[in-house]
Amino acid sequence: MIRVLIADDSALMRKILKKILESDPEIQVVSTARDGVDIVDKAREYQPDVITMDVNMPGQDGITALQYIIYEKICPVIMVSSLTQEGALTTFEALELGAFDFVAKPGGTVSGEMEKVAGELLEKIKLAAQSGKCGLIKEKPVRGSERKFSRKNPGRVVRQVLKAVAMGISTGGPKMIYEVLPLIPPDINAAFFLVQHMPSNFTSAYVNRLNEACQVSVVEAQAGTKVEAGVVYVGSGGRHLNLVRNSAGDAVIRLSSKPDHLFVPSVSVMMHSVLAVYSKQTIGVIMTGMGSDGADSMVEIRQAGGLTIAESEESAIVFGMPGEAIKRGGAEIIVPIWDIASEIVKAVDG
Repeated sequence: MIRVLIADDSALMRKILKKILESDPEIQVVSTARDGVDIVDKAREYQPDVITMDVNMPGQDGITALQYIIYEKICPVIMVSSLTQEGALTTFEALELGAFDFVAKPGGTVSGEMEKVAGELLEKIKLAAQSGKCGLIKEKPVRGSERKFSRKNPGRVVRQVLKAVAMGISTGGPKMIYEVLPLIPPDINAAFFLVQHMPSNFTSAYVNRLNEACQVSVVEAQAGTKVEAGVVYVGSGGRHLNLVRNSAGDAVIRLSSKPDHLFVPSVSVMMHSVLAVYSKQTIGVIMTGMGSDGADSMVEIRQAGGLTIAESEESAIVFGMPGEAIKRGGAEIIVPIWDIASEIVKAVDG
């Protein structure tokens, strides 16, 4: 049994979440909490396997409570977020502090529509319990997110052939991407395309936080934008990130709602599109996440003569996506996430 503590200031939400969780025979709700102090006290008392926590809590807020739980290494925490700008900002702060992942409430702070995300919530609880990982990874020598940079690359057209770095990440990604992108130098002769599975309401806040931490420019992908070196184009929630060549031969961003896919944007769709434009100049990178999105496209990139890099099980929060790419033969280089940036730089310069 996976023992779960539910934390939400709404009695109705606690009741709804308890019903959803206890519908799964593998999950037991050991208690519920109504505020930050209550969460910490009950986490210490019950020592649950996983905590689900509302991002907005009265009194001692959820962020402060999370810091106690992470510091004391009690268990993984899944944030339950409202689909608002404030909710997104607080969620990313929580993830950067060490929360395992998040699930967005589909109908507001007090949502009667949680059944829509019940499957996602149950799956992430099981992944969190299975991983047993509480807080941020500590094995590498320097965290990219702790570095400070004084200049930003505004993006520029490079006459020689650019390389394209197609990156896919999912569960655990919003915090783990800080082990990669902040370490990429601003003058790198490559454009980056990043798909992170998340709701559309969260993309803007995600991009803004990443842009503040990185030497390269990080922008939300916009239709019609001409691709430039030193820029990371992030796929928007709800639209696939594609590339096409215009009449002048320039690579240009195209957004679409098709094809139908479990994830929109999809890593597979993005990687396939990047490969069609950049061929063997494509570098595929797959990192933490559940499922297999991107695995077949990593195989295609490798078969076309491009380079592929997969995160190793050593650092992956969830080894689903990189594990599938490796299993299918789509990973030429397999390294922990804190070595991925240096492998990308070597591949671009090589």
